Amino acid sequence: MHGIIVGIGAFILIGLFHPIVIKAEYYFSKKIFPFFIIAGIIFLIMAFFTENKIVSSLLGIAGFSSFWSVLELFEQEKRVEKGWFPSNPNKKTDKTDKRNKK
Repeated sequence: MHGIIVGIGAFILIGLFHPIVIKAEYYFSKKIFPFFIIAGIIFLIMAFFTENKIVSSLLGIAGFSSFWSVLELFEQEKRVEKGWFPSNPNKKTDKTDKRNKK
């Protein structure tokens, strides 16, 4: 039964991180990646010190999902450049700044 609970939790957590990455890149750009690294470290520390196996497992999944989100932020930027996702017109990026200087 524990495996099923952890499996459902993993499915939900991974599903939640997808829109979080999209929104994070939209509003803050890939520069927010240190937040995901710090969150991942915190989740893993919490998992290490949590005695409940299910909660510890879910915290570990959240930690590694945070680390994976760093890669996804950079990939999301590429998807936006390809036009697969909308870009935030109010967000200043390095490319926008370079265009405005010319």
